[in-house]
Amino acid sequence: MYNKSVAELSRDLESGNVSSVELTRDFLDRIKSEDTKYNSFITVSEEQALADAKAADEQRATGNATVWTGVPFAHKDLFCTEGVATTAGSKMLANFVPPYDGTVTANFRQAGAVCLGKTNMDEFAMGSSNESSFFGAVTNPWGLSNDQKRVPGGSSGGSAAAVAARLVPAATATDTGGSIRQPAALCGITGLKPTYGRVSRYGIISFASSLEQGGTMARTAEDNALMLNIMAGFDPKDSTCVDRAVPDYTATLNEPLKGLKIGLPKEYFSDQLSPAMEEQVRNAVKEYEALGATVKEVSLPNARLAVAAYYVIAPAEASANLARYDGVRFGYRCENPKDLDDLYTRTRAEGFGPEVKRRILVGTYALSAGYYDAYFLKAQKVRRLIQQDFINAFKEVDVLMSPVSPSPAFVQGEKSSDPVNMYLEDIFTIAANLAGVPAMSVPAGFVDGLPVGLQIIGDYFDEARLLNAAHQFQQVTDWHQALPR
Repeated sequence: MYNKSVAELSRDLESGNVSSVELTRDFLDRIKSEDTKYNSFITVSEEQALADAKAADEQRATGNATVWTGVPFAHKDLFCTEGVATTAGSKMLANFVPPYDGTVTANFRQAGAVCLGKTNMDEFAMGSSNESSFFGAVTNPWGLSNDQKRVPGGSSGGSAAAVAARLVPAATATDTGGSIRQPAALCGITGLKPTYGRVSRYGIISFASSLEQGGTMARTAEDNALMLNIMAGFDPKDSTCVDRAVPDYTATLNEPLKGLKIGLPKEYFSDQLSPAMEEQVRNAVKEYEALGATVKEVSLPNARLAVAAYYVIAPAEASANLARYDGVRFGYRCENPKDLDDLYTRTRAEGFGPEVKRRILVGTYALSAGYYDAYFLKAQKVRRLIQQDFINAFKEVDVLMSPVSPSPAFVQGEKSSDPVNMYLEDIFTIAANLAGVPAMSVPAGFVDGLPVGLQIIGDYFDEARLLNAAHQFQQVTDWHQALPR
């Protein structure tokens, strides 16, 4: 059963071929036996999951079930879950048990889905390799056959690895600068970052409030659509959430692609992309041409500034958001502080990891008197130029297609000592977050036995078109069905 998609499992539950309790036990047993190789979970909620599965079976027996009733999945450990530890991958929140559900969590609970646990992640979602977690690095399931272990990407590497290893059929994730698309690409699964404001951020532990967005990870585009049907929608608890009607994202999956206009941003096919990666991406685009799409080159002239702007804006917002972790109200607290100043200083020094400290320091500097105009304000102006580039591009084409990452999954530890080199792993993904447009990664081949992702970027609130394009591609290719070797 673990090789089946969410849609297939839902049909099996509906037909009575399997019960939710049986399905949940199977996945829990698989996590116990397999996750020692990947470290993709921080918390496994076995008792709660089995209780929820039993309730789901009872609900199905009444004939009043949703597509998700009884289907197992996992939450990235950034989504607050009532009564279940939510750590953000940090020592600072290692003992934090939320007294409430976030909106996304509540939506899945209401739909009857069964949460198996919380997946590992880069600390406070800060990272591109899932090596900064307080609970240890996550290993890419596609990297185990090599002499050296490979990273799954970050920060949602735990969710990506769990789905790729078939420990869960689907998992929630977040994307602040590529944290859904990059790990999805490196692990050979399908991941979607919706338009900023499409999914409520209430109950998601914040890193950079104007950039981050909750999203989806699963093997297929259809499963991503089923997830977004549950997650999307207006939430008055989140001031950044947009009050806009939510379509049924599965309704248009089978629309033909004849006439679809695809743009290839020339800035994304540069010397920063390995020739082997470029070949796989261009081969994927040829599949779209065979399906009736037309292709043209377009330009995003300010894309080259995206990484620089992001690494001013994101750390600045992190500096403000992480100020709440003071050792007073919740989370980690240092032992025997001498005074209030010692409490603040030691709690943060001991509670945060090196990457989080680095970004807080950079962000505080960028916001400080005398540097705000030179750095933060200028970065925001560049952000507006990047947004305008996308607006102009979508006047010419329906979607943009590009690589997700400059290379396949790299070896653990290879880039840990060089933060700038690590940051460049997000060079093709960051611009979509700065502009707030939706984007996704679709499996599109292999280089040296490691997965390659095709990035599809859409206009604002055009997730249905992206999912349609991805689904049609997956009807004529089988990259998304490949199992880690």
